[in-house]
Amino acid sequence: MKPLAGISVSHVYNLRPSKAYQRQRRTFEKTRPKSSTIGERRKPCSNGQPGYIRIDTVHQGDLDRQKGVYHINAVDEVTQFEVVCCVERISERYLIPALEQLRETFPFVVQGFHSDNGSEYINRKVAKLLEKLRIEFTKSRPRHSNDNALAESKNGAVVRKLFGYEHIPQRWAPQINAFNHEYLNPYLNYHRPCFFQQQPRMPRASSARPMPTPI
Repeated sequence: MKPLAGISVSHVYNLRPSKAYQRQRRTFEKTRPKSSTIGERRKPCSNGQPGYIRIDTVHQGDLDRQKGVYHINAVDEVTQFEVVCCVERISERYLIPALEQLRETFPFVVQGFHSDNGSEYINRKVAKLLEKLRIEFTKSRPRHSNDNALAESKNGAVVRKLFGYEHIPQRWAPQINAFNHEYLNPYLNYHRPCFFQQQPRMPRASSARPMPTPI
């Protein structure tokens, strides 16, 4: 067997797409739906008002059966204002402070909270917090990811684009969360380049010849 030290980096990248490599090194977990009466299964009605957020969780990979960090991605339905937090685990101990941080970061009053059927959101602790704050709690249909398409699209365009898919150990969650709060969230909402310089349009010259000045 060829020693690992003699394998080139390019050959390792060639091995990664193989089924044998992915079967041993990568594991995927679907969202764990939980049959519960918590939350109302319907589309939120914002009526064009800000404060109705869509939220989803992005898991940062497994490595040797060790879980990575979790990104909590929340997007306002109307203004597209986005806040990304990072937690070590999605248990109540870490998730409730993250939800409080999300609520304080949004520049408007959060009025609606829409999630999928993951057990990190469909539980008594989250429902109690939202009820205390008088926030409307709605949820998607099982196995219908398009119901929360706004958050799903931001998962790929923002979170995966920046952090990728590789495993990040859970111990780095506080540092990543601080980075998000100080740099990522302001960039997403205030400093993302969205305009392009254009040359001013000049009036077209008339093709007709000017009339001679009468004498």
